[in-house]
Amino acid sequence: MTNNISALNPTGRFSNRVDNYVKYRPSYPDAIVSFFRDQFGLEPGQQVADIGSGTGLFAELLLKNGYAVTCVEPNDEMRMAGEQYLSPYNNFNSVKGTAEQTNLAANSIHLITAAQAFHWMEPVATKAEFHRILKPGGHIALIWNLRLKHTPCLAAYDKLKNDFGTDYSTTDRDVQSNLRAFFAPATMNLAVFPYAQQMDFESLKGQLLSASYIPLPGHPRYEEMMVLFTTLFNTYQENELIEIAYETKVYWN
Repeated sequence: MTNNISALNPTGRFSNRVDNYVKYRPSYPDAIVSFFRDQFGLEPGQQVADIGSGTGLFAELLLKNGYAVTCVEPNDEMRMAGEQYLSPYNNFNSVKGTAEQTNLAANSIHLITAAQAFHWMEPVATKAEFHRILKPGGHIALIWNLRLKHTPCLAAYDKLKNDFGTDYSTTDRDVQSNLRAFFAPATMNLAVFPYAQQMDFESLKGQLLSASYIPLPGHPRYEEMMVLFTTLFNTYQENELIEIAYETKVYWN
């Protein structure tokens, strides 16, 4: 986590990437829901707050399994996209708020989740707010899809993002010492799940452009990046697809 989160504009930096975010960002393993049920005793109908919910990718996993989910998202474009995406679910609620000020009632939430979002939050104020809204005995789960780099294709894709990303170092989210401090005095636990996407050229391109640190059309380096991206895809595709593999990590108490 960065020491100067506000300088990275966490609320606004995704506003011009919403369409690609909705279409191409990875979802999350179904096994996480079974884990919540077994580990936390979370029952359908209980209250979950998904903080920094974005376009609703993680919230949908919970909603379709019967949980009542309140999505808290500060970015207007992301929140409105999530409201449209999740509108079929009756047990969905949307609130404009931040991790530091959720606008949720005290002692109202059984489980707080933050998927691919906690690194944009100020940890001290967030910790206080999370404990304010949690019911006694409630739990916190911080989730990341961490893209693997163990194949030549995945290593090349990571290098492309590193070479062209404007602040790519901020995406190194797996900082366990910081997370332990956030959970303290409770013990931080970790569960790991495999996940993968099969992506064609357009979907992988869309996922690349959904990252807040990647140049968009009109940027001086965009055309150069796309030439190299096209070469990468053509080199490693099999049957017009590339597999993007992840470890989905859930830090919880």
